[in-house]
Amino acid sequence: GDCFPCPVEGCPMMGHYADRFPEKLKREDQKYFLNTAADEPFATWRQKVFIKLSGVKKTRGDINLVFHDTQGHTKEYEIANGDLSQDEVYTKYIDVEINPKNTTKIEFVWNKAIFSLLWSRLGAESVNIIHGADGHR
Repeated sequence: GDCFPCPVEGCPMMGHYADRFPEKLKREDQKYFLNTAADEPFATWRQKVFIKLSGVKKTRGDINLVFHDTQGHTKEYEIANGDLSQDEVYTKYIDVEINPKNTTKIEFVWNKAIFSLLWSRLGAESVNIIHGADGHR
């Protein structure tokens, strides 16, 4: 997350488009990191997620976000698991395989642990997502 979000001039590009970032080319001994997906076209978009919970004070389980795109594809990402508390804000960097420009819906999913109280309920008071490429929420 140290390189997140991208600088004002945008995230540097590799290969043919590298010349669009002349300031980056002047540095020596640079480290480069490339986030890839498991499947073609291998592109991912780094996003920082903040989730504040509401409902029961404490419970066990996991919280996930499901991203939906314009073509009906979905990808699910775990944000937190184990002991969950409404007093905390859960933050995580995720590499989403769905382009933010094509995202139609982001679904909040809570799965409670088998041994949790049957009546316990949990929801998202707020979900904020910062996209790495453009800094937009």
